[in-house]
Amino acid sequence: MQQTWLRISLLLCTFGFFREMRPSEPFVVEYLTGPYRNLTNDELSRVVYPVGTYSYLIQLVIVFLITDILRYKFIIVVSALSGIILFAILLWTYTLWELLIGQVFYGTFMASEVAYYTYIYAKVDKSHYQIVSGHTRSAILCGKFLGGVLAQVLVSTDILNYRHLHYMSFGSQIVSLVIALALPKVNESIYFYKSNEAKEDHAASGTDPQALEIGNIEDNKAKDTNASDKKPKFSWRNAFRLIMQHIVSAYTNPTVVKWSIWWSLATCGQLQVISYVQILWKDIDGNNESSYNGAVEATVTLLGAAAAMTAGLMEGVRRQHWHIWILTICSILMGAFMIISAVTNLLWVAYAMYVLFGILYFFVITIASATVAHNLTDDSFGLIFGINTLIALVLQTILTLIVVTDAGYALLPRDQYKVYGGYFLVLAVIFVAVYIQEHLSKYCTKSKVKSLE
Repeated sequence: MQQTWLRISLLLCTFGFFREMRPSEPFVVEYLTGPYRNLTNDELSRVVYPVGTYSYLIQLVIVFLITDILRYKFIIVVSALSGIILFAILLWTYTLWELLIGQVFYGTFMASEVAYYTYIYAKVDKSHYQIVSGHTRSAILCGKFLGGVLAQVLVSTDILNYRHLHYMSFGSQIVSLVIALALPKVNESIYFYKSNEAKEDHAASGTDPQALEIGNIEDNKAKDTNASDKKPKFSWRNAFRLIMQHIVSAYTNPTVVKWSIWWSLATCGQLQVISYVQILWKDIDGNNESSYNGAVEATVTLLGAAAAMTAGLMEGVRRQHWHIWILTICSILMGAFMIISAVTNLLWVAYAMYVLFGILYFFVITIASATVAHNLTDDSFGLIFGINTLIALVLQTILTLIVVTDAGYALLPRDQYKVYGGYFLVLAVIFVAVYIQEHLSKYCTKSKVKSLE
């Protein structure tokens, strides 16, 4: 049994590593605006990238609903296939409309990532959740780090050009498909496919009283047929009740709500920052005489991982009242870093601001994730993770429409990043206001109690 769960975890992590090992990513803007595609920065910013954002949002809704129904592996295979198609389009097509189709597959590729993060929870025992969570996160970061390092080394030494990097990414996606096909099937999912035994175990934990009643009814029926006692059964009704119970349980908890709000708002801003940052860098250094995008992405990944590990060791954060100040101070700094990036004429300064921004984001998002998970009902983290991410994408779509596209203000890159900087400063103001409101409420309550006495 020990070898089984470890083998599954390592297989999934290998898939995640090759999925994220995309050396072309740090230089994708250079590739698309260079002689291979000849797009302008405006076309890329206002036409191509927004399609990817819209596609990601729409498909995440679909994937979020069907991942548990289809029991994870199918979506993981779709993820690998969409990656192959995406890089095939980038390599062997030439027109703008074909590139827009590629952005649809980019949306599929990104949306299906949810299956990677939730597959392992449906496949291994709860006692292994913490260690396999570390495995899957580490695999993603290692893949990104190696991709960034390879990109920088190969480009700086003129061994490969930007197009060759896309061939490497294409090959990496093919390897990920082979590994995805080798993953074992999931017979019992978290919501839609539950055996009677699983229902009893879940209900006995005291976290699902409704499931206990349902499980007992099903179990009494199953006693008449010995073969069906432990067989996973599909049930819309049971799944819907359990999902709604988890949602109500999570979002009636003030701590979960508070941290989920920051999670969604900050993720929205972070997605927007990383989506358009290469266009900003190109605007700052129009001659592109010294491009170290790969090294910067590798540095962000490495230091971001260290920041996440540091945050993971700060168990006391969940028990202290000063977590509001962590959110506030980090939001102020992240906003300041983006504004500095928008006004500087030095590419190295913009690089440094991006690295610092990434470190703070990984630090606080790890604290947010851990705090939310700590206050959730068993097995519901994947659901809440998906809902928070969905909210972030809705907000990102709105921000894209207003700031980037011709339907909104169609701001230039530097002006966009001034807006993103202001966005994080507004987040800081929101959480300071929440802090003040909470303390005023407590003060008023104490005053009323004293007056009654």
